[in-house]
Amino acid sequence: MNLTLGQKLFRTKPAERHQESHSSTEVGLQRSLGLFSLTMIGVGATIGTGIFFTMVEAVPKAGPAVVLSFLIAAVTAGLTALCYAELAGRVPAAGSSYSFAYATVGEFAAFVVAACLLLEYGLAASATAIGWSDYLNNFLQNAFGWEIPAHLRSPMFVSDHNTISINPGNFNLPPVLLVIMCCILLVRGTKESATTNAIMVLVKLAILVFFAVIAFSGFDAANFQPFFNEDNSKGFAGMAGVTAAAGTVFFSFIGLDTIATAGEEVRDPRRNVPIGILAALLIVTAFYLMVAFAAMGAQPAHLFEGQHAGLSVILQNVTGQAWPALVLSAGAVVSVFSVTLVTIYGQTRILYAISRDGLIPKTFQKVSARTQAPVSNTVIVSIAVGLVAGLVDATFLWDMVSMGTLTAFIVVSVAVPVIRAKQGDAPPEDGSRRGFRVPFGPYLIPGLSIFACLYIMKDLSGTTFRVFAIWMAVAVATYFLYSVRHSRLNKA
Repeated sequence: MNLTLGQKLFRTKPAERHQESHSSTEVGLQRSLGLFSLTMIGVGATIGTGIFFTMVEAVPKAGPAVVLSFLIAAVTAGLTALCYAELAGRVPAAGSSYSFAYATVGEFAAFVVAACLLLEYGLAASATAIGWSDYLNNFLQNAFGWEIPAHLRSPMFVSDHNTISINPGNFNLPPVLLVIMCCILLVRGTKESATTNAIMVLVKLAILVFFAVIAFSGFDAANFQPFFNEDNSKGFAGMAGVTAAAGTVFFSFIGLDTIATAGEEVRDPRRNVPIGILAALLIVTAFYLMVAFAAMGAQPAHLFEGQHAGLSVILQNVTGQAWPALVLSAGAVVSVFSVTLVTIYGQTRILYAISRDGLIPKTFQKVSARTQAPVSNTVIVSIAVGLVAGLVDATFLWDMVSMGTLTAFIVVSVAVPVIRAKQGDAPPEDGSRRGFRVPFGPYLIPGLSIFACLYIMKDLSGTTFRVFAIWMAVAVATYFLYSVRHSRLNKA
């Protein structure tokens, strides 16, 4: 059947066909993940560097009312999480929002979303690995008095958003070593990686509980007075400061969508993926509020500004001893390891889904018959992530991660009313339950999610928008030069 270019751009891949993309001779991903492992993937991808440093940026804006900022950010993330939960039940496939877009708004839009996801996961993995270098050096100094040489923990290319300076003798080695360790775990198989991640997640949650318990021992209710920031010199007084801080802490909630990338490796995905997304959101929100409340009770708000080792300093001040800060540093090392592992995992599963649909070369969909893991895909992603982490600083990467994430969130929100109109409320063809549905109809919550994402996106820098436009131009060129001709739907 000959299709016009316009028809090819908007052709969709029915949700059921996401489960039927392998030939009889192909090895596919194995359904080895249960609800607990899946939830830990979401928690592991979300609780990372953000909670260890976000208070330093948020408290000067909101004051003690930063606890409200966390609630606002959680609600914003929750709006999108509800959309992901419904779509994950309707399209239980690898690829997250790429697969959702392909089943609803068409192939071209799906490929654009895929490009956004490459920014979100690839650059997030590099940026978190870069953060691991500082944590590791801090831990080694406190524990053993060792220090990694400066030229081996500093990048060659340093950006301040406007200019780039080059330091030829520098190479940030620790993040490269971290990526290599993650790569080895991932090529061994999903089950092994998920087990390792679950252990690390439990460790990091225990570390946050450890912080809260000690911080509460120095709790002083007077630190919450006045509740709102009264300093208008920076434009952050009252609720204006709370909403500004909410935009800052929102990025501590990015990562929940990683659960949706595992749709084809989950047992009973129509049930477990939506539950996993919502459970991870509740766990993350509870721990963030606990840490924020404990930190504010243990230290006056004016001390947070410029306190870059914030949580560690609080513990040292409360106890008058160094060992609690050392424990927290060790927890941060484990935390960043977990985040890097899961984001690389998410990246490989998105590339797997795109390749399986014929939109990028086949090497990304080849799965090992022994480990049921996409080995070549994982190695390629790890090399790219490691090079970026070793050569570039994280200053600019996080803005690009945010842009890619927010764009993907918007498309997911648009996809909910579209797929509801296409599928209605009829049960799936395989006879299973339809699964979670966004409450209050298909328009209210997705609409609020889109508004919230656009509100946060507007504050990103002009440089971020320009680089994003260049990246989108490359993605569009790739689609028209390669993907549209090699799409598997051409053979349908």
